[in-house]
Amino acid sequence: MLKDCKHVFKLDPAKEISDADLAAICESETDAIIIGGTDNITEDNVLNLMARVRRFSVSVALEITSTEAVVPGFDHYFIPAVFNTTDMKWQHGLMLEALAEYGHLLDYDEVSLLPYIIMNPECKAFRKAEGKVVAPEMVPHYINMMDKLYQTPYIYIEYSGTYGSPEVMQMVRENASHSHVIYGGGITSKEEAREMAQYSDTIVVGNIIYDSSKKALRTIIK
Repeated sequence: MLKDCKHVFKLDPAKEISDADLAAICESETDAIIIGGTDNITEDNVLNLMARVRRFSVSVALEITSTEAVVPGFDHYFIPAVFNTTDMKWQHGLMLEALAEYGHLLDYDEVSLLPYIIMNPECKAFRKAEGKVVAPEMVPHYINMMDKLYQTPYIYIEYSGTYGSPEVMQMVRENASHSHVIYGGGITSKEEAREMAQYSDTIVVGNIIYDSSKKALRTIIK
């Protein structure tokens, strides 16, 4: 799904968003919506947000961070796998849980592994995934492992709440030969969107939506 996307908005089901702001986001020229978050993800709030987004024609995917909050009706499902975790549960444990519970219902064309490197040690996602700090000199080795050995379809570089390093992203771009590179974290302007788009195939914009939907809309690039 994301391989056809240049720009994606990420909505957190645990956060409030007005009908007007949601309409502006969903009726924009973004390529897709991902619904997902770190904390307080429930079946009810996922279902509620999905139903609200489904009023619009934009494609919508669910990132599965809680197997208790998986609901039908999405165009695609992503199962995150954190490659810089110190606990293997966060690399393939969620995938095994999802397969054990929903494997008999899955259409595998509608499900993708979403491999992460979480670069911001201060963010909730890093702490929840028991992340290991990745030194800049190790970035090419992570990318070569994922891109050339695991041959993952995606590599998601997540700075979650802070704007990342263009130098790190340049290393990612130079070493990713096969994987589709996704960048997320701290984009608040068209200039930042364009800078990170130089080094990634897809940019994901999330937090700024809840600060200013108008600023969020300015991050859309084509």
